Amino acid sequence: MRRFTRALRWLLFAGALSVPAALGATDEPAMLVVVGVPGEPDYATNFLQQATLWREAAETARVAFQTVGWGPTEEADDRDRVRAWLTAQSPTGPAPLWIVLIGHGTFDGKEARFNLRGPDLTASEFAEWLTPVSRPMVFLNTASASAPFMARLTGSARVIVTATRSGYEQNYARFGEHLARTIADPAADLDKDGQTSVLEAFLSAAARVAEFYQSEGRLATEHALIDDNGDGLGTAADWFRGVRAIKQATEGAAVDGDRAHQIHLILSPAELALPPETRARRDALELDVLRLRDRKASVPEADYYRELERLLLELARVYEKPSSAVQ
Repeated sequence: MRRFTRALRWLLFAGALSVPAALGATDEPAMLVVVGVPGEPDYATNFLQQATLWREAAETARVAFQTVGWGPTEEADDRDRVRAWLTAQSPTGPAPLWIVLIGHGTFDGKEARFNLRGPDLTASEFAEWLTPVSRPMVFLNTASASAPFMARLTGSARVIVTATRSGYEQNYARFGEHLARTIADPAADLDKDGQTSVLEAFLSAAARVAEFYQSEGRLATEHALIDDNGDGLGTAADWFRGVRAIKQATEGAAVDGDRAHQIHLILSPAELALPPETRARRDALELDVLRLRDRKASVPEADYYRELERLLLELARVYEKPSSAVQ
């Protein structure tokens, strides 16, 4: 009886969360939460809780929110509804698209899939559908066997997070439960700037997952990765101290994290005061400073400080301009 009650509650909440699949194209921030087949009532309750947390965070951030995967099956299957939402979004612009996958995944050694009602959604299909999209994107696959999505979807303007480091980590992943909480949790704001970045949410969620396995005395069956530099390799949470990576990748590969630390779902009042174009210019200059710092050992000292001064002065001018624009 209790399982039936939970399943019924899931369906009732599902109706409240579902919205029409096709929306008018817009370059405003937008979020799609895709909920996969739960398989068991306990997972259904869990997935509902995660989707609800994402909805609440999106509402706080004033980001257009939509779900796929809740409620009675409609004429179009969930795979088609995901594609319809993507088609309805503007492919360009400064505002990010947020895509969150909650559920179970599989991997057959060649192709990773996210389990949906109806046909499953493959990493290759997602990559094809997202090809025209050049605007910033945050893609969070919190399912098991999610790692292969990273190599397929990576891009210069994309932050990709997966709950696993391999397609063969196919046990249920707890990472998504924690990420849904840390994305809007002030306690996850590691640098104390009044807002939680994607990187900070990732690091905090990964730390909570590690604590779970350690406290239970169990071998970890999931290892989350983050990619934001377009190489599709990903960086693990244990490479970071605070929000800075303390390890170096082999063969000169770049470490991820800098771009992900610039993206926040819920902006602080100070960040909201900056026009989107100003934030984009500020972010680009900050990345230039970080890249210059990484090359410090190979640049003549005079050249290094000359370039650093130029970038810092340009950053100062960026912050001067918005003051009159936001009056």
